[in-house]
Amino acid sequence: MRYLPLTEDDRAAMLAEIGAPSVDALFADVPKAARIAGPVDLPPHQGEIEVERQLASLAAKNRSAGQGPFFCGAGAYRHHVPASVDHIIQRSEFLTSYTPYQPEIAQGTLQALFEFQTQVAALTGMEVANASMYDGSTAAAEAVMMAHRVTRRPKAILSGGLHPHYAAAIRTLAHVAGVEVVRQPAAVDAEADVIAALDAETACVIVQTPNVFGTASDLTRIAEAAHAAGALMIAVVTEAVSLGLIRSPGEMGADIVAAEGQSIGNALNFGGPYVGLFATRERFVRQAPGRLCGETVDADGRRGFVLTLSTREQHIRREKATSNICTNSGLCALAFTIHMSLLGEVGLRKLAAVNHAQARKLASAMAAIPRVAVLNPRFFNEIAVRLPKPATAVVEALAAEGILAGVPFARLDPTAGLDDVLLLAATELTTEADIAALGRALEGAL
Repeated sequence: MRYLPLTEDDRAAMLAEIGAPSVDALFADVPKAARIAGPVDLPPHQGEIEVERQLASLAAKNRSAGQGPFFCGAGAYRHHVPASVDHIIQRSEFLTSYTPYQPEIAQGTLQALFEFQTQVAALTGMEVANASMYDGSTAAAEAVMMAHRVTRRPKAILSGGLHPHYAAAIRTLAHVAGVEVVRQPAAVDAEADVIAALDAETACVIVQTPNVFGTASDLTRIAEAAHAAGALMIAVVTEAVSLGLIRSPGEMGADIVAAEGQSIGNALNFGGPYVGLFATRERFVRQAPGRLCGETVDADGRRGFVLTLSTREQHIRREKATSNICTNSGLCALAFTIHMSLLGEVGLRKLAAVNHAQARKLASAMAAIPRVAVLNPRFFNEIAVRLPKPATAVVEALAAEGILAGVPFARLDPTAGLDDVLLLAATELTTEADIAALGRALEGAL
């Protein structure tokens, strides 16, 4: 009775107290069509050994990213995570620590978050960063809400190079806040098109580099045009490793940076959990969502850490809160910080250079295949190619040969009319043999 502690008499007494004739009566508002008449379609209870066998057989149907040539990207990237990262985050001091509701007691947790913020600010070229967010897409949505509060304007312009899933997250939150979202048509290299769309109602423009197609862009002109129009520029980055090679968003004039930190310290994990990076200019810090950890000294002059800013709704702010995100991705943020500390600036730059070199080899191999066109004028570690047939069918054919050949753009945005476009990513884990195998299989499939 560990999990079902109530007896029939207990249930009868509870029902009598609330005046319900039966448990079924509690679900009267649920449509009958949505109710399950009998047991769910699952095997009956089994012993531990039998359950392990069944789960193992189900798991065997999956194909992991490391089992063969792998070219999937589109916002989640396969990188090498040193064993030391997993070892350190599993120490009891970190693994069991939760949100510091009595923050000054949790000095170790606060210092780890402070170091994380320092790294994010340096990476993005911004003045202040918060103590992480759920993921890149929700960070982007929070950035739009912040721009709305800062400018008091009602419209957000989304570049055609923004990841469709990020656009969907922004729309979901903006709709509730009454912010109009104008999303431009998907395009491989159309970041500058947002300039023409600026007007007096625009709170912000949201541009991504490298964008969802892999194209890397200089956002300086967009930032200048946005500022001239009284709007903010939000830069989105889904591949954090790129910040080791390309100019930082801060250098290009961004007011807010929303990024996905998964590439550093965090494995693919079947799509999560990930870690959102959020940074901004110091003059906007009071409108930033989430929490910020700061450095101070105690009464004896010793170095210490405090929760400098916490604008979440459960910390008294309630409806005046700048964010309803209730926690940060603490363990994933710690993994990010450990990996970044191991790499250092020199290591990150080398890692980024290797990623770009592998992408150049991939692009050359794809350009050599008849009827395949590489669409990117500039890229980091991801490219978009146009195929002579629907990309989804090609990916399915190559998967049958043991090659995970990227992401069809139609899977991200079925309405864009780009069914023949395939997104391919290369990282430091992509070998020349992988690229050669992809080339041979793709020629055969076409």
